[in-house]
Amino acid sequence: MIQSMTGYGKSVAEHNGKKIIVEVKSLNSRQLDLSVKVPVAYREKELLVRNEVLRALERGKVDFGIFIENISEETSLLMNKDLISAYKKQIDLLSTELGIEQPKDWFSILLKMPEVFKQSAPTSDDAEWEKIADAIKDALAQLVAFRKQEGVALENVFNEKLNNISSYLEEIKKYEAERVDKISNRLRENLQKIDVEFDKNRFEQELIFYIEKLDISEEKTRLTNHLKYFRETMKNEVCQGKKLGFIAQEMGREINTMGSKSNHSEMQILVVKMKDELEQIKEQVLNVL
Repeated sequence: MIQSMTGYGKSVAEHNGKKIIVEVKSLNSRQLDLSVKVPVAYREKELLVRNEVLRALERGKVDFGIFIENISEETSLLMNKDLISAYKKQIDLLSTELGIEQPKDWFSILLKMPEVFKQSAPTSDDAEWEKIADAIKDALAQLVAFRKQEGVALENVFNEKLNNISSYLEEIKKYEAERVDKISNRLRENLQKIDVEFDKNRFEQELIFYIEKLDISEEKTRLTNHLKYFRETMKNEVCQGKKLGFIAQEMGREINTMGSKSNHSEMQILVVKMKDELEQIKEQVLNVL
């Protein structure tokens, strides 16, 4: 079963008046492109977080973040009393020197001064980290589930496109015998127009050689095998996006060769339709893990 590289997961937990939010999202990318944001208090845990994400996600552009919010009535902000006192003294002194009346509402003035509030230093907590670790696993599990769900939709698209290509390939077969007759008759008519004598046996030999060059039996067989292999790869292998891309390239080679050999308008129309279906497959393969 295939997985998409697009996914999203979010887990929320609470601990000691704090709200813990773990969020992870991913988009398609050739390799794993991981961006991690963790709170300052748990900076030393970043390597553990990265390893956890690496185990769960193999490819994709991944943005991962841990956010902690204070939801209790207590605040981590502290007033810098010494700084407030220093501000008041300087304002008093300036008021006396310049003969300016002192402010009546001291608090409205002082509380607007720079750095009068300071944040208490964040501290790590083992119990809190356990909550965070559980939230990480939950968010990653949600993202993987999302990827699988998207993978089902991608698989349905691929099967539809593969079936269309198979159908067009079957339609080509009914034009092959007609194409040979048309080519043979056209060559005979052209020779008759120039009114020259020619060796009929030699003509038949050259005609057979020419028609053999236009034969697409091998291309049809290889394309049929590629279609089958694409389906098998979707079902049986993990992280198969790159492999599916290689198979799609091989399918394109066979379809292009059939187009160059077709020499028949209806067959060329069918080849164009197959190319259109294949291009849509290639676009969606870029999203496969």
